[in-house]
Amino acid sequence: MSQCFSESTTLRVGGPMARLLTVRDERELTQHLAQIWQSDEPWFVLGGGSNVLASDEGFDGTVLRLATRGIELVPGAAPGYQRIHVRAGERWDDLVAWTVAHGYVGIEALSGIPGLVGAAPVQNIGAYGQELSTVLSSVDFLDEGSVQPRRILASELGLGYRDSLFKQGWLRGIISAIELDLVPPTDSPTATLSESVAFEQLARALDVPLGERVSLARVRNTVRALRAAKGMLLDPSDPDTASAGSFFTNPIVNEHVARSLPPDAPRWCLDPEPVSEVVPLTPPESPLDAFHAHRASVVTEAAMRDAPSATSRTKLSAAWLIEHSGIHRGFRLPGSRAAISSKHTLALTNRGGATAEEIAQLARYVRTRVHAEFGFELIPEPTLLGVEL
Repeated sequence: MSQCFSESTTLRVGGPMARLLTVRDERELTQHLAQIWQSDEPWFVLGGGSNVLASDEGFDGTVLRLATRGIELVPGAAPGYQRIHVRAGERWDDLVAWTVAHGYVGIEALSGIPGLVGAAPVQNIGAYGQELSTVLSSVDFLDEGSVQPRRILASELGLGYRDSLFKQGWLRGIISAIELDLVPPTDSPTATLSESVAFEQLARALDVPLGERVSLARVRNTVRALRAAKGMLLDPSDPDTASAGSFFTNPIVNEHVARSLPPDAPRWCLDPEPVSEVVPLTPPESPLDAFHAHRASVVTEAAMRDAPSATSRTKLSAAWLIEHSGIHRGFRLPGSRAAISSKHTLALTNRGGATAEEIAQLARYVRTRVHAEFGFELIPEPTLLGVEL
């Protein structure tokens, strides 16, 4: 009997997989990929299933489940850092636990995030003031059609807020490993201290001022407690964790648009960005070349006037927008088994027996309400497999 996505995803929805293959090492990975590339059949990589909304019809192709494990110290990092090679099938939170236990600094605030290491660069995961892009050195990547991995530097991956070339579709293939550059332990009395706390909510929970450094273990434990309080830490006894975590990303707008919101609307200023861009009409040969040509073609109105300037970007709170569009915690459509989390309006949950379509209906309703009230189009964060919003 075919396995269903409902058995392999944290949302607990989704139909059958035509074929499921578990990959435990690089040899199995290349063998399975050679078969898939030859057959030209549809394929999908399933990690921890924590960021996937699969349709009720399922997937008529091969699903690869990565179970490759291994954490190794390798050379190559700049002075003051240690490079760590991690295979894609490691659980992300297990990796964070390992770094904290061994005194490596740089991802402690990313504790409690579900899923596998290989999925982390796709979303450019981030939380509580830390982001993967600041410590990621490179990824080992197998392009679609190839069984020979190549190394791609993090600077070539177009990493942005919950974004990358993988997510945009410029790079299709499989991440088999990643490398991180972290601050190693030393004999210094501050060796086990975290990075400077850079997120206000975390600073409040730690009862320290912003910029303070505390023990790695204390940051990890506090972050996990914060996530649990929001229903964002997987727990079979908590129905609010039958979700894909934050279902929508926080909108990023220019400062003029942000000023149109009420004064109490949360907002965070980001770096300036170009005003507008021009997309090339003729794509180059390779996806990576295409992306860099696209980036090189960016032209701002200010540049055309020989007077460089930029508009400040502002990140808004999607949770605030949802709440102030009239959707409260625990909200559900009549007769639906999908509901907004009772702890956090950014999470859409399966309250028991929900279908993928019920989750999608709720997501569409949330997007419609926010757009009608504020004019913003919320962008879904999970990977949508056979589902349209």
